[in-house]
Amino acid sequence: MRKSSVKKELLYVKIAKSLEQQISIDLLKVGDKLPSIRMICRQHGVSMTTAQFAYYELEAKSLIESRPQSGYYVSNTFRRRLAIPGISMPENRKPVRGDDIFEDAAINAAEKNFTVFSRGVPAMALLPIAKLNKAAVQAVRTLPGGGTVYESLKGNEKLRAQIAKWSFNWKGNLVEKDILTTAGCMSAISYCLMSLTKRGDKIAVESPCFYGILQLAHSLGLQVLELPTSPQTGVDLDGLKKILRKTKLAACLFVSNFSNPFGSLMPDENKKEAVKLLAKYHLPLIEDDIYGDVYFGDRRPVCCKSFDEEGIVLLCNSFSKTLAPAYRVGWVAPGNFMEQITRVKLFHSLSGTSITHEAIGSFLETGRYEAHLRKLRRVLHNNYLQYVRVISEHFPEGTKISRPQGGLSLWVELPKQTDTIDLYNAAIGKKITISPGSMFTLQNQFNNCMRLSYGLEWNDKTENALKILGKLAKG
Repeated sequence: MRKSSVKKELLYVKIAKSLEQQISIDLLKVGDKLPSIRMICRQHGVSMTTAQFAYYELEAKSLIESRPQSGYYVSNTFRRRLAIPGISMPENRKPVRGDDIFEDAAINAAEKNFTVFSRGVPAMALLPIAKLNKAAVQAVRTLPGGGTVYESLKGNEKLRAQIAKWSFNWKGNLVEKDILTTAGCMSAISYCLMSLTKRGDKIAVESPCFYGILQLAHSLGLQVLELPTSPQTGVDLDGLKKILRKTKLAACLFVSNFSNPFGSLMPDENKKEAVKLLAKYHLPLIEDDIYGDVYFGDRRPVCCKSFDEEGIVLLCNSFSKTLAPAYRVGWVAPGNFMEQITRVKLFHSLSGTSITHEAIGSFLETGRYEAHLRKLRRVLHNNYLQYVRVISEHFPEGTKISRPQGGLSLWVELPKQTDTIDLYNAAIGKKITISPGSMFTLQNQFNNCMRLSYGLEWNDKTENALKILGKLAKG
């Protein structure tokens, strides 16, 4: 008998669906108390963590609520379901610049005692600082000259070897020679754009798109065409086909796994079709996979690079969103464009930072990275579910949110009359930072939207700040 190819459903999802069905048919009515976490563990033979995640899932849908020292109850607000934002429809008219808010947001994100919903990195408490410190000390001891000597132009050998091994998790099958290290993912993307384009060229990106990419493209004198994008499945392939038929592009740049800020995940078949389509036009794809390891499901998603048979995909990544933001350890697997990318690196940086690159290479070599990621994914998923619960209870009627399956970004669409620049300014007064939606486009759109990062520690301060934000949004 042939094995089924259907993916096994996660245990906590099964438990949550069973309880949700009981609520939907009024077997469990509004106000009814649910079994305790311990009772769920005994009934289903699962761990405390699994039972808690089942209840977090139901909380995120506003189906149940927690009452201190009492337990979980069917919520009287469960009929209020937050809708998902629609597909973006950028018009690609004359660009609207947003440098002022971009610079202001960067400054405010560094303020002490602020609740920073605007910074898309995990909180320091979620990172393995002590283990990284040990790896850095060991790197100083083992590297030539204590790490003061220039390393190979292609980068730290140990790091590249470990990245190549890690690529088998997403069917990349890279080898050490395929990889060039960089000072973070943005450095890798910069090298790719400088190698593939010249001033005045056109590139196509998702819409909304990470503001750092938009600012970089502008600094290089590039024209950016924004593509229709779904908050669930990423770039709309029909929209891409239309652009390709009528416009000469120099490159495309996609975040295929858990995009920033939508959190969208391109299905495997879409990735495969996109690569095939771009290969037909001999058009390179710069793929930013910086969030690929932070998935909430039971497997790591593949990349567009996984389907690249022609060498047209330049895969960029780093450890800034998972392990050590300030270490600036990134890399690129540029396919057919290795010679051009290497030349640009030579001109712009010559060598990486030996100590931090060696330290990350050692961290991967010991197997600690996967153990750290498992814990990080659980925490971030829990954070996301808590955000959904608070937003559903405290934000204005008509609020819509994305449904990320990984990453660090939650996209929030408020009622049309809300201006998130005004909300940003009001939140600053309460020592809270957000990322207004207008930062993620060069067009006049997303003015009532914002990105929230759920990379913070979930505690009373974070929850209260989110409630305050909801109150401010109500006006």
